[in-house]
Amino acid sequence: QVEVVESGGGSVQAGGSLTLSCKVSGSTGNSHYRGWFRQAPGKELEGVAIIFTDGGRTYYGDSVKGRFTISQDHAEDTITLQMNSLKPEDSGMYYCAVDPTKVSDTAALDWLNRASRKFGYWGQGTQVTVSS
Repeated sequence: QVEVVESGGGSVQAGGSLTLSCKVSGSTGNSHYRGWFRQAPGKELEGVAIIFTDGGRTYYGDSVKGRFTISQDHAEDTITLQMNSLKPEDSGMYYCAVDPTKVSDTAALDWLNRASRKFGYWGQGTQVTVSS
C-alpha cells in the first residue's frame, strides 16, 4: 500500500514564498512520474509540476514556469515544491500524486495537462492561501 502525505501549506502575501513537501511511503515499483496538482474552489484540478523518479526530468504547468521548482530526495522518498513569487491565483488545495503507470514523457505530459485523480496515489492535500 502506498501512502502520500503533504505538508508545508499556509498563508503568505503576494510575492512571498512557500515550500511544500510530500512524503511517499510504500513500494511504488519502477521509475515513474510523480508530482503536484492544485485545485481552487469552483475550478478544475490543474497540473502544477511533475518529476521523473529516475533522472529527475521535470515538466511544469504554464502558469508556474519560472516561479516554481519541483525536486526530489531519493533517500527520504520525498518530493518538494518550492514556490516563489506567489500570486493570489496560486491559492488552492495542493495535492501530491504518485502514479507508477506514468512511465513515458507522453503519458506524463498528458497527466499534467489533463489533470485527473482517477489513477495513482494521492494525498489529502495541503492548503495554500496567497493574499494580495
